[in-house]
Amino acid sequence: MSDSKLKQKFADPSRGVYFIGTTPPKSSVSMAQVSDIGDKLLERLGKIDFDGLIVYDIQDESSRIDKPRPFPFMNTHDPRDYSAILREKSGRPVITYKSVSQRSREEFDEWLDRAWCPHGVRDLVLVGSPSSEGEIKLPLSQAYATMKEHSLNFNLGGVTIAERHASKGDEHLRLLEKSAQGCEFFVSQAVYNPQATIDLLSSYARECKERGLTPKRIILTFTPCGSAKTLEFMEWLGISVPQATCHRILDAHNPLGESIRICRNNLDQILEACGGLGIPLGLNIESLTNRKEEIDAAIRLYKLLKATLDLKLAELEL
Repeated sequence: MSDSKLKQKFADPSRGVYFIGTTPPKSSVSMAQVSDIGDKLLERLGKIDFDGLIVYDIQDESSRIDKPRPFPFMNTHDPRDYSAILREKSGRPVITYKSVSQRSREEFDEWLDRAWCPHGVRDLVLVGSPSSEGEIKLPLSQAYATMKEHSLNFNLGGVTIAERHASKGDEHLRLLEKSAQGCEFFVSQAVYNPQATIDLLSSYARECKERGLTPKRIILTFTPCGSAKTLEFMEWLGISVPQATCHRILDAHNPLGESIRICRNNLDQILEACGGLGIPLGLNIESLTNRKEEIDAAIRLYKLLKATLDLKLAELEL
C-alpha cells in the first residue's frame, strides 16, 4: 500500500473534504462483532458521497474535569484495528486518532510500525493528555519529534479547539507551532459556538499572511444533539454551547431537527465570515452517542452541510 491518498485532496484548496467520524467498538466485543459493526456503519453510509472516515482513540478524560462522565467510560478496541476493517470494507481512506501520553517513546515507535503495516494506517492525528495531571509518558511535542525522525511517511494531522482560543487567545499560534512540528491538516472539536471558530480562523489567516505562510486544511466537526443527556455530554467534553442554543434545542418540539438547523446556521455564519480568508476547509460529521436517532440525524446533517460547503466553494470560484 502506497502513501496517503488524502494528501493530494487536501492540497487542492478549491475543493472541500468530507468525513464521517466514528469510535471503535468497545473492547468486550469480539473481532467478528467488530466486523459486523463496521458493515452496519458502512451500510448506513451507502448512499452518501464521502472522502473517508475518522476513527477516534477514546480516552478516559476524568482527570480533566470534576463532574462525572454522563455516559460511563468503556475501553475500546485499538483504533488501528477498526481503521483497517473500515478501510478494507469501504475502499476509502481512514484518518486514525492516536492518544500518545500513555506510552513510552519506544512503545510509540513500535505502535507506528505496526500501524503502517499490517494495519495500513497512512493518515494519523495525534492527541495529547486530556490534562496535565497524572503520569505523562510521552508529551505531544515529543511524539511529534518521534514522527519527524520516523522513516515512515504518515500524513500527520492535529486537533484544534476553538474554545481554547476563546479563553486563551493563542490557538492560532498552536496551529502554527503544530504545523512546524509536521502537521499538514487539523480537525476541530465539535462546533456549537460559531463565533469562537470565526475568531480562531480569522486570527490564523491573519497570522499566516503576516508570516508569508499558506494556511493548512482545517476540518470542522459538527454533531447533532437530540436530548438533554447528549447536551450534558457535549458540555462535559468541553464543547462550548451558548445558553440560548441549549434552550433552543431542549425546548424544541423536535430537538434533533432543531440541532441540525443550528449546525447549518453555524456553518453559514462561519463561511460568510471566513470563506474568503484562503483557509481550505473540510467537514467531519459525527454522532456522539449510539442512539439510532442521532446516528441517522448525523447522516442527514452530513448531506445538508456538505451541500452548504460545496455551494460556498462554487460561489468563491465565480
